[in-house]
Amino acid sequence: MALARIGLGSNVGDSELAIDRACAALQGIGTLRARSSLYRTKAWGVTDQPDFLNAAVLLETERSPRELLVALKGIEAELGRVATFRWGPRAIDLDILAYDDLRVNEPDLIVPHERLLERAFALAPLAEIDPAYAAAYAALPATARAEVRRVDTKTESCELGRDA
Repeated sequence: MALARIGLGSNVGDSELAIDRACAALQGIGTLRARSSLYRTKAWGVTDQPDFLNAAVLLETERSPRELLVALKGIEAELGRVATFRWGPRAIDLDILAYDDLRVNEPDLIVPHERLLERAFALAPLAEIDPAYAAAYAALPATARAEVRRVDTKTESCELGRDA
């Protein structure tokens, strides 16, 4: 079994519900070992759009990184993600942030996520549930960390540790 770190984000519609539904769907492809709180963040890249809600989960899975990517894209489609433009608004976004200590560099799959160490919106929830990322989050500029606000405690709508 591998431990994948998955980033979740949404800024279209009921973002909290979208993240809850994505969390529930992830249980169909592995075992959730941890789920972060929700974090409100400004949009990154294209900033003229609504704020995002972000979270992270630790997912134990038997799927390879490629199989996991396919499954994540399927969940996004089921939850109403519509292709717009790079860094545009989205109903749900699921990213493989890391997968054990594996490194993958393919045209459509880079693990760990190529900009993970630059993005407070990904590192804040990830550091909450995986202490291995706390130093990377702390190393970000204070201005970047200040743009990420935790908006709740851990949501318990998904059972942790339930086998897929």
